[in-house]
Amino acid sequence: MAPAPVPTRAKRAPRSWDALTPSLAPWILDYLSSMGFEHPTPVQKSCLDIFRGNKDVVVEAVTGSGKTLAFLIPVVEKLMRTEEPAKRHHVQAIIISPTRELASQIYNVLVTLIKFHGPSAELLSYAKDDEKRPATTESVIVPQLLVGGTTKASADLSTFLRLSPNILIGTPGRLVEILSSPYVKAPSSSFEVLVMDEADRLLDLGFSGELTRILGYLPKQRRTGLFSASLSEAVERLITVGLLYPHKITVRVKSLKDGGIIQERKTPMSLQMSYIVTPASHKIPTLCQLLEKLEPRPNRVIVFFSTCFAVKYFARVLHGLLPAGFSIASLHGKLEPQVRERNFERFVNATSPTVLLTTDIAARGLDIPQVDLVVQHDPPTDTKVFIHRCGRAGRAGRRGLAVVLLQPGREEGYVQLLEVRQTPIAPLEKPAIAVSDAEAESVSSQIRAQALADREIYNLAQRAFVSWARSYIEHQATSIFRTGDLDWPALAQGYGLLELPKMPEVRGVDRSLGLGIDTMAVAFRDKAREAKRLEELEAWKAEKAAAKKAERAGPDANGDGSLKRKKNEAWSGKLEHEDVKVARREKKRRKKEALRLSAMTEKEKEEHRKLEEMIGQVRKRNAEQAAKGDEGDFEGFDD
Repeated sequence: MAPAPVPTRAKRAPRSWDALTPSLAPWILDYLSSMGFEHPTPVQKSCLDIFRGNKDVVVEAVTGSGKTLAFLIPVVEKLMRTEEPAKRHHVQAIIISPTRELASQIYNVLVTLIKFHGPSAELLSYAKDDEKRPATTESVIVPQLLVGGTTKASADLSTFLRLSPNILIGTPGRLVEILSSPYVKAPSSSFEVLVMDEADRLLDLGFSGELTRILGYLPKQRRTGLFSASLSEAVERLITVGLLYPHKITVRVKSLKDGGIIQERKTPMSLQMSYIVTPASHKIPTLCQLLEKLEPRPNRVIVFFSTCFAVKYFARVLHGLLPAGFSIASLHGKLEPQVRERNFERFVNATSPTVLLTTDIAARGLDIPQVDLVVQHDPPTDTKVFIHRCGRAGRAGRRGLAVVLLQPGREEGYVQLLEVRQTPIAPLEKPAIAVSDAEAESVSSQIRAQALADREIYNLAQRAFVSWARSYIEHQATSIFRTGDLDWPALAQGYGLLELPKMPEVRGVDRSLGLGIDTMAVAFRDKAREAKRLEELEAWKAEKAAAKKAERAGPDANGDGSLKRKKNEAWSGKLEHEDVKVARREKKRRKKEALRLSAMTEKEKEEHRKLEEMIGQVRKRNAEQAAKGDEGDFEGFDD
């Protein structure tokens, strides 16, 4: 008799927010319902079970898993459960973020949350006015955003004194400035919780000193939460210093490979990661085809470049090259803070198809909603950065596509490197991308036309290309990213260069690219800048002609014994300062000699004087013999 079949276990539906114990406040449930969050994600479920109690947590979860609400809800609940409201200028909670954008994002999420709490919502209006907020008899949430660059520390301190916030959200530098004020207090009687978001990123950016100072201002008896997509050795050291018996929460995603093998994933299941092998000259046309052929058409797109200058350059030249209907925004570290904030808000709130050109500044932490496509124009060497870049798409269960563009040849080895690091990607099959050489040349010609029309774009192209080359040289995976294997003409075509810049790496390559363009004749569109350039050019030509004339006149044509410019020497004026440098060196030598003499005894000084006299005699005798043309033997010192 055959054994009875084992009944299959029905898959349980995810637990709802109502099932949490203890239950959430009704106004928090109203917020979650209005935002469409039907049930907690795994990381939110784990954190709400542990962090809501008096326990420290260290949370490692894949990007896009909902970490922000996983710590905001417990923080808000802790403050709302206090028996009485905090005293004025007493801080109850601090949330530290590595970047301005992420800090602003956390602040905005918190503001949206507390709008559902009546007493706290009433106090939000005082943040925009210059009035002092009134005292309350019940527990409320009053947040303040503290980031550098947008406001001065004195203005933030003034706002703190007026609003008396009990939650501070900010970057390490500005938080240190505010906490160092004697008016800001975080005593053990009122301070409740510290959260460090993207903790590994905080340490990667060199904030260890600021974090140490912040911890020094806070009481040791507190609740602490560290949240990150990956935990480095530095974070492990921070855990031992700043947390007491922490609970480690690790939330991973697993997928079933061919053959029934369960494999751990570091990105959400809703995210498809792919690659396209394409020549450097075809990268921009490939991007255009992706935007045009994807179904449904992507609304929000992020394109990653390796350097700030590359972002700045392509943000100028891609207008008119992308498919109709797409606008461009840029975000990089060299932008003014106000411009960065404005561009980021424009991208996040865009209602029409928008492409964000950015560096790795947008790779971590930012929860940009509804990103459909991520394209990596330049692949990063660090696989962690690769994962974070890809993770901008496919968040909160939404389907997303991430594509990295690899040059044929050694760069294809990047696929194997990712597989070794448990980050498998597959070639993109749909939509089929096929760029012809004619299409690539057409795009390059359109970019060159912009450079010919304005020297500013020509200069931007040169700086962008040089900065890209330097970043490529600095790749850690040197066996994959080798400058010796690069096709420089194809790269120049991809950037739409009029000529290759002067670099040691392109020695022996035709810098003119066979275009025969006189780049010295390319003018600025701005007439004032062009007039100044022409004036400087004439001055340079005059100086060069004078140098040639002096060279033909003889070895001491200047008549003063000073150094002359060598043939083909740069006209930077460096050699004109050589005499000054020699004089400075002599002055330093005399000063050093004077210090040495001052440390001698009288007997040592007398011996030193006699030695100097002997040396003087030798020099005098040698000079006299040289004048006579006699190289006679030295007969000894005078008595």
